[in-house]
Amino acid sequence: MKFKESIDIQIMSIATIWLFHVSGIIGILYGNSQWFVEATPLNLSICFFLLVLVCWKTSGFIKITTLSFIVGMLAEILGVNFGYIFGSYQYGEALGWKLYGVPILIGANWSILTVCSAAIASHLYDKLVPRVIVGLGLMLLLDFMIEPIAPILDFWEFQSGKAPLQNYFGWFLVALPLQFFYHFWKVDIKHWFTHHLFLLQLLFFMILLLKINTLQNLL
Repeated sequence: MKFKESIDIQIMSIATIWLFHVSGIIGILYGNSQWFVEATPLNLSICFFLLVLVCWKTSGFIKITTLSFIVGMLAEILGVNFGYIFGSYQYGEALGWKLYGVPILIGANWSILTVCSAAIASHLYDKLVPRVIVGLGLMLLLDFMIEPIAPILDFWEFQSGKAPLQNYFGWFLVALPLQFFYHFWKVDIKHWFTHHLFLLQLLFFMILLLKINTLQNLL
């Protein structure tokens, strides 16, 4: 019975994130783009809640989620206030409440990306080194997709107008220990929710990246 309930929760959670992401893509591209952009904090909050709901019983999940949140927030605070790690940039208003200039949801996003990318890497490889490399690659790939769109959606913007090379090097430095500790703590997420969530985020920003000129006119 408990196994069936777990499967039901996972299926419902996967269906929910598909609904929200597909609706968001359609809404931003063809509907009331401003409303859907403003709903970004709600969407990200729901994704984080569902990730915790599906995975919280997994050994080590709470530890790596908490570590990713704290490390991510500290790195971003240093970046926003002092220009360290990622370069000089500022967050807009689209991502909601801030702590020292950094939206709280950015910490949640670091947790989401760390867990999802590491879980995918764990299903692809058995050895630590390829797992860490693939996890890092997936995180950097998603950031690469988001950076050109972030200023348009009022997420964040670099002082130079585009993300410098330092930003990607900073992502590598911050994500590396997080990927390592995911496997060091032997977090073993069996659920496919993480795969769906990462895929949806990748598709979401990939489609928006392809439509970037249209988005500039819409917003």
